Amino acid sequence: MKLASYKDGSRDGQLVVVSRDLSQAHYATGIASRLQQVLDDWSYMAPQLQDLYHQLNSGKAPHAFGFDPRQCMAPLPRAYQWADGSAYINHVELVRQARGAEVPANFYTDPLMYQGGSDDFLGPCDDVCVPSEAMGIDFEAEIAVITDDVGMGASPEQALDGIRLVMLANDVSLRNLIPGELSKGFGFFQSKPATAFSPVAVTLDELGDAWKRGRLHLTLQSSWNGRKVGMCDAGEEMTFHFGQLIAHICKTRNVRAGSIVGSGTVSNRGVESGKGRNKRLEWPKGYSCIAEKRCIETIQDGESKTDFMRFGDTIRIEMKGKDGQSIFGAIDQNIAGPEQ
Repeated sequence: MKLASYKDGSRDGQLVVVSRDLSQAHYATGIASRLQQVLDDWSYMAPQLQDLYHQLNSGKAPHAFGFDPRQCMAPLPRAYQWADGSAYINHVELVRQARGAEVPANFYTDPLMYQGGSDDFLGPCDDVCVPSEAMGIDFEAEIAVITDDVGMGASPEQALDGIRLVMLANDVSLRNLIPGELSKGFGFFQSKPATAFSPVAVTLDELGDAWKRGRLHLTLQSSWNGRKVGMCDAGEEMTFHFGQLIAHICKTRNVRAGSIVGSGTVSNRGVESGKGRNKRLEWPKGYSCIAEKRCIETIQDGESKTDFMRFGDTIRIEMKGKDGQSIFGAIDQNIAGPEQ
């Protein structure tokens, strides 16, 4: 099934069930008013929502209405936890290579993760408001999952059983603030403003055989100012699957229902083109964040040329199934200044 949260002036919105083709929706008020309620009592409430979903898809839901992603908050508008990983080691390799540094050996065996702000997420069509262009505004196209309870010490396989919903994320980054923060030795904070999520979150059965052992084997599309810049494969090159990311958190703590875990920037390796002196690496699938594009330029030509985002820019992030239909709806945002 597909679930969304509609804006109603409250902090948590109203839970709606959305049809498979994203054309119709129905309030879930008779079952649950908020997504967190469902996550807290999944085994009881999910089957009821599934019944409503079947009615909606068959045209038998009596109070259905046209679905409008512009009315959506994040599917889970605020969460108990937002932990974002760096599951695509190629992204780390590019950043390190561009500055002439080696990737530490333990990066290949132990996931990188940071804990972001979870009290103020953005809806899929909400503006990204930033105080200044000088902060280095960047998008990051990612996959994210919402969990049930997962106990401390859970194995990656056990952690996979705790995944309830999947969605897309734009983990906005302020690149020019990152070096100063990391130099303090304590990680991201001001450099990671509010994250946006796709209009709907979907259960694993909606993904069919594209979901394999914690990886989503589909193409993540990113369009910056209307130009498609990323067509990245989210599956094959995901170094750490979602079960491993969740188990990494569970090493020392419980993960509670309503936690969101992100994949980090979806990233694909370069391929060699040309021969002899003309041989060089190319990235035909593009990029899922501007920082990666700048690293690619540095590796290819010795310097970066692409600027970060400006006020008035747009970013669209979407994933389509094998039938060509949008699965999660699109994150479609404008970059705005403090007075816009």
